[in-house]
Amino acid sequence: MNPLAYLKRGDTLYVFASFNAAPDNPAWYHNLKAHPKVTVEVGTETFHGIATELHGADRDDVYAEQAAFNPGFAEYEKATTRVIPVIALTRA
Repeated sequence: MNPLAYLKRGDTLYVFASFNAAPDNPAWYHNLKAHPKVTVEVGTETFHGIATELHGADRDDVYAEQAAFNPGFAEYEKATTRVIPVIALTRA
């Protein structure tokens, strides 16, 4: 179990592999890439979902919204040379 910051749009949750701007992606990111079927717990709700990485303009749009809501994410992006992955968690 990894507690993560998330952004909710409709029924989709987005999580961000920022890893405090470390030069590498966090272990949970690699786990999701290898095993995209997930169980998500948010508050008192639990559901099964699929993790899908966003790319290009879709990724940039979601990340920009998160950075506007939580400016720390803008700082993470400035402090690293990697593109911080954005993962969509959709209900299965």
